Amino acid sequence: TTVSQPHRPFLCISSQIFLVWCALFQAYLIYSSSVAAGAQSGIEECKYQFAWDRWNCPERALQLSAHSGLRSANRETAFFHAISSAGVMYTLTRNCSLGDFDNCGCDDTRNGQRGGQGWLWGGCSDNVGFGEAISKQFVDALETGQDARAAMNLHNNEVGRKAVKGTMQRTCKCHGVSGSCTTQTCWLQLPEFREVGNYLKEKYHRAVKVDLLRGAGNSAASRGAIAETFSSISRKELVHLEDSPDYCLENRTLGLPGTEGRECLRKGKNLSKWEKRSCKRLCGECGLAVEERRAETVSSCNCKFHWCCAVKCEQCRKTVTKYYCVKRTKRVKNDSASRRKSYRLKKKH
Repeated sequence: TTVSQPHRPFLCISSQIFLVWCALFQAYLIYSSSVAAGAQSGIEECKYQFAWDRWNCPERALQLSAHSGLRSANRETAFFHAISSAGVMYTLTRNCSLGDFDNCGCDDTRNGQRGGQGWLWGGCSDNVGFGEAISKQFVDALETGQDARAAMNLHNNEVGRKAVKGTMQRTCKCHGVSGSCTTQTCWLQLPEFREVGNYLKEKYHRAVKVDLLRGAGNSAASRGAIAETFSSISRKELVHLEDSPDYCLENRTLGLPGTEGRECLRKGKNLSKWEKRSCKRLCGECGLAVEERRAETVSSCNCKFHWCCAVKCEQCRKTVTKYYCVKRTKRVKNDSASRRKSYRLKKKH
């Protein structure tokens, strides 16, 4: 639904309460689509970063505003809050640079200042200050509690925002006679969001565990202890309060699907060591067997341009092999026992 223009002035001048409400509502209308797109980009990056981990950002964990499903306080929750917050800030900053918002433009606050040996700040830096401020209003507003979990989530939201700022890239342009580079003008640009995801995945592996759950309630004393503890931890480090559950096993209460039925990788070009070990990690170490499945795919190939004006292609068939985690069957165990028994008999003969 839309709000008609004649009503806005009345709401915005009739009282202080309506003035605040009107400002917030207008901000929501302006930025909400960017916030939603940013949260979605965070979800997609989370799924990419954990594609071959036992926890792979299951759907139930991906509701940014539905915190009933995110009341766990482990390192995976920490990563999810950080990457979601980073996604919102990144998208707001990028859309600002693209001219989507009337009240936002380049960050030129340092232009003309000396940045380092032989270069000055100039050009059009991406306005991360704007993205940071607006994303903080939207994302941090979801935390209404004052307990340890809320403090953890707010801390990790900030880690995500700092990840965006920390991965900004300096771009420079040379100035001088006949193409020489006697001086440079430099500005800051957003990196690819994948760089932010990679940065936070490293932070995930080194996340700090804070022991605050016992006795950390909502009393004034508890809130003071919580605030003091979190203030001593760097805003560049992810924090968690609980150990992670066993992601090998299905847990419907926690919304965890387990690793049975998951695909894993064994062969392929340009696979990382982490990807090559995925079958062992998802299947073998979780007590599951690896099942090989073959499927035939059909795709267009050998395309040729015919005058005039058509492209004709052949249909090529290719057999693709994929690997999945499945339950170990008793037959497999019995067959293995039979082979061992047969081997012993052969040795006796």
